[in-house]
Amino acid sequence: MDSDILYLRIGTSVYKNLRQPCADGGTIKRLAPWTYSALCQDMGKDYAATIPKFDGFCSVPDHIAYRREIGGFYNLYNPIPHIAKEGSYEHVISLVKHIFEEQTELGLDYLSLLYLKPVQKLPVLLLVSEERNTGKTTFLNFLKAIFQDNTTFNTNENFRSPFNADWAGKLIIAVDEVLLDRKEDAERIKNLSTARTYKMEAKGKDRQEVEFFGKFVLCSNNETHPIIIDPEETRYWVRKVHHLESDDTHFLEKIQKEIPAFLYYLRHRPLSTQESSRMWFRPEDIHTDALDKIIASSRDRTEVDMVEVLMDIMEVKNLDEVSFCVNDLAGLMNSYNDKSEIRKIRRILKDSWKLQPASNAYCYRTFAINFNADNHYEEVSRVGKYYTVSKDFLKTRR
Repeated sequence: MDSDILYLRIGTSVYKNLRQPCADGGTIKRLAPWTYSALCQDMGKDYAATIPKFDGFCSVPDHIAYRREIGGFYNLYNPIPHIAKEGSYEHVISLVKHIFEEQTELGLDYLSLLYLKPVQKLPVLLLVSEERNTGKTTFLNFLKAIFQDNTTFNTNENFRSPFNADWAGKLIIAVDEVLLDRKEDAERIKNLSTARTYKMEAKGKDRQEVEFFGKFVLCSNNETHPIIIDPEETRYWVRKVHHLESDDTHFLEKIQKEIPAFLYYLRHRPLSTQESSRMWFRPEDIHTDALDKIIASSRDRTEVDMVEVLMDIMEVKNLDEVSFCVNDLAGLMNSYNDKSEIRKIRRILKDSWKLQPASNAYCYRTFAINFNADNHYEEVSRVGKYYTVSKDFLKTRR
């Protein structure tokens, strides 16, 4: 809380700065509406006349040259208490190396950007591991220790709630044990990760458009489908975190003491990357096998079966590409007791695979199931507006 501001007036309304106790022994900063009469009863009329007055609220993140008042508006973003100074930060670096491993320099760039360029859009960071005692939650607590009241911990239910006033103005929006396996959950995170503004809504109040600069940091024990990620998606940075070799019960306390020295290091460390996309990093630099694993698990079941059938034909017949019409593919899949809908196959070909059929009906050669033929596939000639896919293309869809 601002030590010199206990009460304040925003427009015509009075507020009180509060520290709400939490179960873990910490506190959460709250700006609570207060009545003028209660203020006078608490502090007296003479004091009430002296409280700071602002025209309205704003939210401007800055960790180097922070200002509470900007152009007559009260800045809701909170200053961090750390004063950067030289010193040892060996435990912090060990945590960063453990989380990011071969991408440690990129991880340090990510933390530098959070600290020095808080409005810069950054990828959704997703830490996954089926193992216990990996340090995922410690990393979230480390971010909380640095950015303090500008970090919020949400549950899956909090994130799905239409009321978002408690997190819409935060720098770090962390969700531990994330399981947002609905399509609308994934779309919401994707849209927010690149949004410049957002509709903030609180109970009993009108929705208000605000600037949005939040960064999502998610953790999950589910390595295959903690969230739906579409193919070609570039907004996620997924790290598989491994088991910690040692279990130091005082590790968090040690890294908290090193935060001023680590921030000094970040202020003087040159970035190893340049801004190369709307989310700073090049997608290929933050690509990981852990991301591919989630993408594969997120695929539509029908799409997975389409890929497997077509790949099986090419491998059995030693082909680099295969042609087919929608009915051909549906017939192949239904031969294996998969009652595929033709319109669903057509939608995947058009919307997901971005394929166009031949412009006119031509003669083409394709394959049908014949359990009496060699390898069960029989080559047939047909006429129609056919599609052609290559083996290399299908490998990208696996």
